[in-house]
Amino acid sequence: MAKSGSARPSRAGAVRKSSKGRTVGSGGQGRQALEGKKPTPKAEDRPYHPAGKAKAARERFAAAGGKGRPGARSSNERAQDGGRPAPARRVKKADDFEMVTGRNSVVEALRARIPATALYVAFRVEVDERVKEALSLATKRGIPVMEVMRPELDRLSGHDSVHQGLALKVPPYEYAHPESLLEEAQRKGRKPLFVALDGITDPRNLGAIIRSTAAFGGQGVIVPQRRSVGVTAAAWKTSAGAAATTPVAMASNLTQTLKAFKAAGVFVVGLAGDGDVSLPGLDFADGPIVIVVGNEGKGLSRLVAETCDAIVSIPITGAESLNAGIAASVTLYEIARQRAL
Repeated sequence: MAKSGSARPSRAGAVRKSSKGRTVGSGGQGRQALEGKKPTPKAEDRPYHPAGKAKAARERFAAAGGKGRPGARSSNERAQDGGRPAPARRVKKADDFEMVTGRNSVVEALRARIPATALYVAFRVEVDERVKEALSLATKRGIPVMEVMRPELDRLSGHDSVHQGLALKVPPYEYAHPESLLEEAQRKGRKPLFVALDGITDPRNLGAIIRSTAAFGGQGVIVPQRRSVGVTAAAWKTSAGAAATTPVAMASNLTQTLKAFKAAGVFVVGLAGDGDVSLPGLDFADGPIVIVVGNEGKGLSRLVAETCDAIVSIPITGAESLNAGIAASVTLYEIARQRAL
């Protein structure tokens, strides 16, 4: 039994260490907290501040010997000084590519001199004029032509894709800037007509809209960077090659892009089943127009709808609504018809 006053610890295995000298109190442990925060760094010394990013860009420009563009800043930085934001582009990887499938789509892509890296042809494919032209164009441009078995072509193209014995390997689509489309149309003296997509997620709808835009004299299609489909192989296929000649632009913020178009004198028309204006007999069809097509299920988003100058409905009977691609096609046709009067 331990004697009274023993220094045995209360917990087995624990060792009590005796302090030497005076008991240490809080002392200066909280001194820094008592002194308050240090002075706030200058804006240009904060790496995440726009001024800091601008300073870093200038330093990179100087380190490169004055080569390149000192104004190569983020879209937010350029927007602050009144510059146009940089177009959103997909980051390429070494193995990043798309497969354009179908005979019409492949031929149109080759005619448009899309920078393809390989043409795949199914073994013992039935040769028609489109196959002959595809082989001829690929050979003239020095694009490797590879004959593969159909199961391998199915795998390369995606098992849900109808390749018709032809597939073209191409790099990811390079999107234009929305405002550059407007500038190009104005420079050529053409009456602006564009289609903007608000949350379209089906690539077949995008392909159909690109095809209709080309058919009825439009100068381009605008897609938002987020929550929207891009130009994929399926969109290429549905466009029947129109994606090779009709530019698609990507907007980092669709609402802001539409406001910029409005400031340039373009009339923004949204499509909705409960619109205030009926499509036939539009009194503004003769002016510059951008048509906004909403999501397949939810329609136009609130901010986009509030930005539109008018919400237009298409009178229909026998159905509750129209497919997004069909609605865009009907509207484009009506505008083209009225412009031709």
